[in-house]
Amino acid sequence: MVGYLVLENGEIFEGERIGYNIDTACEVVFNTGMAGYIETFTDPSYAGQGIVMTYPLIGNYGIIPEDYESNGIYAKAVFIHELAEFESNFRSKFNLDKFLRDYKIPGLTDVNTRKLTKILRDAGTMRGYLTSNINNIDEIMETIKKYDIGKIVDKVTSKEVQIYGRRKPIRIALMDYGMKHNIVNSLLKRGAEVTVFPADTPAEKVIAIKPDGIMLSNGPGNPEECTFQINTIKKLYQTDIPILGICLGHQLMALANGARTAKLKYGHRGPNHPVKDLKENRVHITSQNHGYYVVENSVNPKIAEVSHINLNDGTVEGLRYKNKDIFTVQFHPEACPGPEDTAYIFDEFIDLIKEKKDAKK
Repeated sequence: MVGYLVLENGEIFEGERIGYNIDTACEVVFNTGMAGYIETFTDPSYAGQGIVMTYPLIGNYGIIPEDYESNGIYAKAVFIHELAEFESNFRSKFNLDKFLRDYKIPGLTDVNTRKLTKILRDAGTMRGYLTSNINNIDEIMETIKKYDIGKIVDKVTSKEVQIYGRRKPIRIALMDYGMKHNIVNSLLKRGAEVTVFPADTPAEKVIAIKPDGIMLSNGPGNPEECTFQINTIKKLYQTDIPILGICLGHQLMALANGARTAKLKYGHRGPNHPVKDLKENRVHITSQNHGYYVVENSVNPKIAEVSHINLNDGTVEGLRYKNKDIFTVQFHPEACPGPEDTAYIFDEFIDLIKEKKDAKK
């Protein structure tokens, strides 16, 4: 069946429909990864978005449920150039088309993703509409105009408190704003018990478990709309508990301390973004997925200093807070998909906690 992606600038891309047969509006973004489509599609940070995969062949190694980064797909749609006719992987349980249908996610294949990506890169992220009928183009354009992702963190967070790795020597409270599973796995590997809290959990409840450290997870949407979470973080900041923030967590901590965020033209999405660690004077290739960034000149130098920068556009990729055991990064040290260059961020966090615990003895 023929399908169409209509962009808000009037451009129309034709393709063959895959996945679930439903029309949908979305924010159209592109991902530059050559592999890792399973982890990408199950990343909650893509909630409300339609993902354009720049690598031309998708689905060639099938679908492996053990590699999911959440309990499903939160993206609104998927756009690819070519769907692999056969998957080849001994771990694969089924193909990409079935995966999309099972989670009721529509998609298009045979799309000119090169042209589409160049348009998004030059004009910026745009809203779009996936449909099988473009005869009602005026109605479609009106639907696109009205589409807004809105406050979406509440839709992707855990519904209840969950505990992993019970009775481990280090207790971590993880604020779930749309977390990836590998954040939990990265902490478990380092000997931590992880208590996952829903995004609407008040600070008092988190502090009550007496965690050794607090993590602020990744997540979707405009950080400035997360007013409840920002107010919660303000209270967590006032404690002496070590805190590590990732992606959205990084942005929310900055907002809680008076900084500003702004929207990137087309975002950073993919496992191949160069970031410089200013302290170590080293460059790492990182996995990223975000459309907003912390505005550098809005950061109060008395409160925090920039620790990492993006080498492509110079934007802030990390902050260290002065007189506090708090640091945050814009990239994803847990990767999945992507390189593990920056896994040391978790080691630094755990080492900081251990030092603090030892000092209290």
